[in-house]
Amino acid sequence: MTTLTLQTIHDVPVLIYASEDGASGDGHVIADERDVLDLIGNASYQGAQWVVIPAERLDERFFQLRTRVAGEIVQKFVNYRMGLVVLGDISRHTAASSALQDFVRECNRGHQTWFLTTLDELQQRLKN
Repeated sequence: MTTLTLQTIHDVPVLIYASEDGASGDGHVIADERDVLDLIGNASYQGAQWVVIPAERLDERFFQLRTRVAGEIVQKFVNYRMGLVVLGDISRHTAASSALQDFVRECNRGHQTWFLTTLDELQQRLKN
C-alpha cells in the first residue's frame, strides 16, 4: 500500500504521496489514467484540495510531452478541480526539452498545476 499523508498547509488540505518505497517495498509509479483517478478519488475522499506527487513517482513518459501522458494527467486534475504539485528536481528532463521547460513555466504561472522542488516552496505558494 502506498503511503499517503493528509496535511493542512495554511488551512489548505494537501494529500502528499510518499516519495520513498519504505519498508513495504512499494515502487508504484503513476503511469496512466487509472492510477490518477485512484489518487484523485482517494484525495477527494479525504477532503484534499491539492495532491503532491514526487517526480520520481511519475512514469518517464510523463516528462516526454509527445506521449501526451502529462497532458492527460494534468487534465484529470483540472476536471476534478484538484490542484497538482509535481515535487522534486526535474532538471534532467527540462534540460532535454524546451517544450517541457515551456510547459513547466506556464503551469507555474497558474493556480492549478505547479512543478516545485521542495515542500517549502509549496508552503510559500499556499500562503498567498
